[in-house]
Amino acid sequence: MIAALRALVSAVPLLPDPDEAREWAERELADPVYRAAEPTPFDRAARAVLDFLERLFTAPVSGDWGPWAFVVLAVLVIAAIIVALLIWGRPRVTVRARPAARALFDEDDGRSADELRADAAAGAQRDDWDAAIVLRFRAFARGLTERGIVDPPPGATARAFARSAGDALPALGSSGLAAASVFDDVRYLGRPGTADAYALVRRLDETAVASRVGIPDAGAVAP
Repeated sequence: MIAALRALVSAVPLLPDPDEAREWAERELADPVYRAAEPTPFDRAARAVLDFLERLFTAPVSGDWGPWAFVVLAVLVIAAIIVALLIWGRPRVTVRARPAARALFDEDDGRSADELRADAAAGAQRDDWDAAIVLRFRAFARGLTERGIVDPPPGATARAFARSAGDALPALGSSGLAAASVFDDVRYLGRPGTADAYALVRRLDETAVASRVGIPDAGAVAP
């Protein structure tokens, strides 16, 4: 029995030859367990970055850093920008624009009160009293909406606007309703305007510009 075991041990070598060792190693490394443990490309990239930073900040300090000083400065600046964007976001440009003009009396006119006054004055110089009256009454209404004194609902009529303006500005008296009547006559009824009618609307607008909310004028006519 002992002789047979000795013969078997002598027949099987204890150490493999180089070819057998390589084959055994390849079989062992082909096991999925080893592949799962291999680092991913992201792991390799992160490790490379960490190694670079470690070499950068552990390098011996000398009197002249040379190009390393620019590298460190660039890294710090980029890091500061990223942190600022994460905290405060992108910078915004503040633009103070004029509030959008609202439609008045069934017409969406984007002109400001001053622009409407200038166009009305130009119409009066041409003796175009119809255009001058309509534009000056719109200037009156636009001016009050720009100042936030009257906030008419959509579709408000000229008379309704004049009543709201008279409630907010007692100095207007009954001139607001009179001017609204002239506006309706010219704009909707097709009646020709006159210089006197335009003067009435112009005085209304001038009084509104010079008036303050809730302060009556001693010379105003009671409604």
